[in-house]
Amino acid sequence: MERIASFSIDHDKLEKGMYVSRIDGDVVTYDIRMRKPNCGDYLSNGALHTFEHLFATYARNGEFKDSVIYIGPMGCRTGFYMLLRNTASNADALKLVQESFDFIKDFEGEIPGAKRKECGNYLEHDLNAAKECAVDMLNVLKDWSVEKMDYNYEG
Repeated sequence: MERIASFSIDHDKLEKGMYVSRIDGDVVTYDIRMRKPNCGDYLSNGALHTFEHLFATYARNGEFKDSVIYIGPMGCRTGFYMLLRNTASNADALKLVQESFDFIKDFEGEIPGAKRKECGNYLEHDLNAAKECAVDMLNVLKDWSVEKMDYNYEG
């Protein structure tokens, strides 16, 4: 079998940030790397799960809701993939991520979709840890640019 594109990125050099992972026609896959790979610091399951619920809820209700195909965690627990169709630009995708993370940072109340009938693991959530992740990533992405979305950027 052919090696898939995401396995060809040198994860030892990959830093926290937001990257264009691949483009398939009108679908762009974004790599939102929230932890440096292979360093022992991974997103906890509770934080990852809550972050997923809040990120997907915000993105699917925002300005680009019709472009959102998928938002979900990486199995390695170092971040998320976001797939968008027909987005105006990578700058718009970055804005969507920053706005989503700002929403998560300030979120209070009942986690959307976290009731037993709505979720396959409704007991494993951690809102405080999800909020901490959002604050951390907002700091990482505050000066992020479209140019930095290239895995090979060396600016």
